[in-house]
Amino acid sequence: MRRLLPLGIALVPAVAAAGTPGRIDTGDTAIVLVSAGLVLLMTPGLAFFYGGLVRAKNVVHTMILSLVCMALVGVLWALVGYSLAFAPGGALDRFVGGLSWAGLRGVGAAIAPDLAPTVPHLAFMLFQAMFAVITPALISGAIVERVRVKAFVLFVALWTVVVYSPVAHWVWAPGGWLRRLGALDFAGGTVVHINAAAAALVFALVLGNRRGLKRPSVLPHNVPFAILGAGLLWFGWLGFNGGSALSSGGLASYAFANTFFAPAAAALAWGLLELFLFHGKMSGVGLASGAVAGLVAVTPAAGFITPLSSLLLGGLAGVASLLAVRARPGLGFDDSLDVFAVHGVAATLGALLTGLLASKAVNPDGADGGLRQLGIQAVGVVATYAWSGALSFLLLKLVGAVTPLRADEQDEWSGMDAAESGERAYITADESSSFAAPPHRTAEG
Repeated sequence: MRRLLPLGIALVPAVAAAGTPGRIDTGDTAIVLVSAGLVLLMTPGLAFFYGGLVRAKNVVHTMILSLVCMALVGVLWALVGYSLAFAPGGALDRFVGGLSWAGLRGVGAAIAPDLAPTVPHLAFMLFQAMFAVITPALISGAIVERVRVKAFVLFVALWTVVVYSPVAHWVWAPGGWLRRLGALDFAGGTVVHINAAAAALVFALVLGNRRGLKRPSVLPHNVPFAILGAGLLWFGWLGFNGGSALSSGGLASYAFANTFFAPAAAALAWGLLELFLFHGKMSGVGLASGAVAGLVAVTPAAGFITPLSSLLLGGLAGVASLLAVRARPGLGFDDSLDVFAVHGVAATLGALLTGLLASKAVNPDGADGGLRQLGIQAVGVVATYAWSGALSFLLLKLVGAVTPLRADEQDEWSGMDAAESGERAYITADESSSFAAPPHRTAEG
């Protein structure tokens, strides 16, 4: 049996690489760098998606919660996050990396043979950074319209180091315990989506429901924003999954193809259910949400299943997430933008069905689906939920002891934009003279 190469996000056989292992290949490097740019675009895309779904008085604040992750997590990733996720961990290597790569020491143009045998170590690190950035941004959708920026920033800083990096190490690093167990996660079903969904659910429960809502959800203030955001997410997700092959060969082709077909099937399933079963209408938000559910579901499976299987997986994810979205209001908790119903439900489904649908005909160093692999996948799912849920709760209690987690009642009524950022997305002519935005110093002073 060939040794599984822990190429970061993907389990890629040496024979699948376009280049020669141990030597930098320009084609492989190009696809990783371009894919890093595509994944970076996903976080602003998420900002538009979430921003369009909230009320107009909260759109800027909602988008800031995504954008601040690009800044904060980017810095933390360079300082310590990447090292904890991927560096050798010594005696604790099964659970967390060490600090040998802190500050990106030793991470340069040479390859890292155990991680990416045909691309520069720096390119691999950068690609991974984009995953670390978007994961806490996903959490924000559950807590918008009431969370304080200060509390969110403190939580994300701690969560990235204490929760995200260890889970990434478990699944993707050579010594990680789930990696050694044989858990399959091509591009982050557990590391990104289940991890974020568990934290989002806990955060929403700790914060409590939004004040003054006459119904468990609100109408989106800007549907075109939401559709634009979903489109940017879908486009960027091609790099999210396809680039995870870390090569420009056949495996990347499977991942790219599956990243088109699964969300297509999910969006179709969601839209048809709305049209023929629930509402008699097909909504833009529904199609967009269905596509996102399909993208989430195929993420762990993209490099292990056939395109036909991706259609099945996507269709099931669209149905499951729609039913979860419809059931959530009756459960009494306020996950504002249904992060758990989409990311948690679809990622859980995708991770488990990877254990049944995986085929060595797609990835010889993956696995053939069966009950044993399903059991291994279930271990990864349960462990990630438990770790992220428990530690997120503890971190929220710690942050809450330092600064309030949620806004005052008056700030929620007037809007988080004005209260938290001093900005508004939309200002009428009458308001422009009375609304005081924070001063911006110019070169002239």
